[in-house]
Amino acid sequence: MEELKRIQEVAEATARQAGEYIYSRVGRLREVSHKSGINDLVTDVDKGSESIIIERIRESFPDHSILAEESGEDSSGSVFRWVIDPLDGTTNYTHSFPFFCVSIGVFRADEIEIGVVYDPCRDELFTASKGSGAFLNGAKINVSGRQTLSDSMIATGFAYNVETKKANLVHFGTILETAQSVRRAGSAALDLCYVACGRFDGFWELGLHPWDTAAGQLIVTEAGGKVTDMSGEVFDIFKKDIIATNGNIHSEMVDLLK
Repeated sequence: MEELKRIQEVAEATARQAGEYIYSRVGRLREVSHKSGINDLVTDVDKGSESIIIERIRESFPDHSILAEESGEDSSGSVFRWVIDPLDGTTNYTHSFPFFCVSIGVFRADEIEIGVVYDPCRDELFTASKGSGAFLNGAKINVSGRQTLSDSMIATGFAYNVETKKANLVHFGTILETAQSVRRAGSAALDLCYVACGRFDGFWELGLHPWDTAAGQLIVTEAGGKVTDMSGEVFDIFKKDIIATNGNIHSEMVDLLK
């Protein structure tokens, strides 16, 4: 328990440090390039933030494994693995649209133990540790209590892959017909945190990566919500599709999105 407490302290401090760095560079990018597609961007700030995070982890836990968005996997064989998104919402960031974050999840073997998401624009630190609840800037948070999709605000995101994007347009139309409202803000990690604190009642997305969901899915479940794949089966971060809700509307969303 003491080791996990120390890991969480380092994860929280590291997320804040990286978040302060990316916030200080808003509007001052030196390099923007494309990865897998025309809309899949990476900047010098993504890389700088990732370097900060990895350096902090290596200083504190040199034997831990790391899976990071930009540099890939560095597996040491440790039971602990850090899963990092140094800047979730890069496209937003390049346009100075204030919805982006740093996301850090820590696994012990195959179990997520710690989730940290920091939004530097609002100075909001979302945290969770397995079995101990979810928190926003130290105050306990819970999912909403809304009972039906028709009363709910739902979030989604669109993948960079064109075919996946087209497939989600069908889902978007389906949910739009039923939900009170649908939002697409551009950061899966923050969307999950917004479900956890009740700002959104549900979220779904296709074509995600492990670093997009590692921290946020724990924050949702520790806040009392439910997270599955699109079929309603057990979710893990290597599944590309996700549904996260307050629990009350979960079956209704799964039935519509199957």
